[in-house]
Amino acid sequence: MKVLHTSDWHLGRSLYGRKRYDEFDAFLDWLAQLLEQEHIDVLLVAGDIFDTATPGNRAQELYYQFLCRAAESSCRHVVITAGNHDSPSFLNAPRDLLRHLQVYIAGSIGERPEEEVLLLKDANGEAELIVCAVPYLRDRDIRSVEAGETPEDKERKLIEGIRGHYALVARQAQDVLKELEKPVPVVAMGHLFAAGGSKVEGDGVRDLYVGTLVHVGADIFSTEFDYVALGHLHTAQLVAGQENIRYCGTPLPMSFGEASRDKQVITINFNEGRMKITPLSVPLFQALQSIRGDWQQVEQQIVLLKSEAQRVWLEIIYEGAEIISDLREKLDELVADTDLEILRVKNNRLWEQDKSLLGEGEMLSELDVTEVFELCLQAHDVEDEQREELLKLYNEVVDLLNTEDLRAE
Repeated sequence: MKVLHTSDWHLGRSLYGRKRYDEFDAFLDWLAQLLEQEHIDVLLVAGDIFDTATPGNRAQELYYQFLCRAAESSCRHVVITAGNHDSPSFLNAPRDLLRHLQVYIAGSIGERPEEEVLLLKDANGEAELIVCAVPYLRDRDIRSVEAGETPEDKERKLIEGIRGHYALVARQAQDVLKELEKPVPVVAMGHLFAAGGSKVEGDGVRDLYVGTLVHVGADIFSTEFDYVALGHLHTAQLVAGQENIRYCGTPLPMSFGEASRDKQVITINFNEGRMKITPLSVPLFQALQSIRGDWQQVEQQIVLLKSEAQRVWLEIIYEGAEIISDLREKLDELVADTDLEILRVKNNRLWEQDKSLLGEGEMLSELDVTEVFELCLQAHDVEDEQREELLKLYNEVVDLLNTEDLRAE
């Protein structure tokens, strides 16, 4: 039996205002073909299917078209769990209908642990795999709030809640296993930040629990799990060096910082009690490149790309000593009538020379909302201790805005 692990599609995400539907479409087409080529029996998608809680029509269309193709393929089962970007209610809405296509949705935790433990069967009706389909565990689902608790109390209770939930589903999986005539592999899914994991600047990975740095250890996962398919971190990596506990990462680079990193999905082949794990590289559907340096260095690199006739989206970071006030105009002239498209320009020289230019729109466009807030704190000489507290409160507000579904449920 062959399982494929993917996550963090972020359908609908844009890059500096540039829509990426062609890339998402190309990836899902490639994935649908891969299911057939690799003879995949079970597909696991570990969260962040969409980039927002209210995905647009085009993102939804791509999602449902892919599920129909998967159902028509040799893949017998698809298991999808929600991530922190997803709306639990949105994912769950068509759950009963999708079940007829052998697509299982876990948008939120169940009232009982057995609701998250799936026994999947082969074409002959024989048990072949147990999947503990654990979605992103929201703070409100796993932690009780008490008056006067400290940040340390909150972090401790969050970790205890996550650990306790995985222990519950692990026990339920063992109960199911005991009822079978012969043993089958047990796979767990999760969407969380494991301690030691790495992320890339600008990749859009949100802190999961606001006001705390909760990173769970690999020890929360039962040794009874043969494989743990994780989502949330955008870089493919092992957890605590363990081959069977993995992040597969995003299939597309979510930022220019990820542009040079290999993107992958992971196949897990269970055969007569043995397990073989094989990462498969995802093709590059849109080239991204970050160019930095003084004007001569930037110009040389762009000229080289022009000579190669490549279709590339560019980020330009100007670091020259000379102040070039019309940098964007000069760059646009340089790439005119080519397949090069500049999505972002950051003029570090101008930035360092005069931060008062932040009042102009072109400088604000180079910052994310958190950077703007931090600069406001700096401009008003807010003390370090108060600054840290205000930043936490600010992050809570942004997190609530980013998860509008919490208010609707």
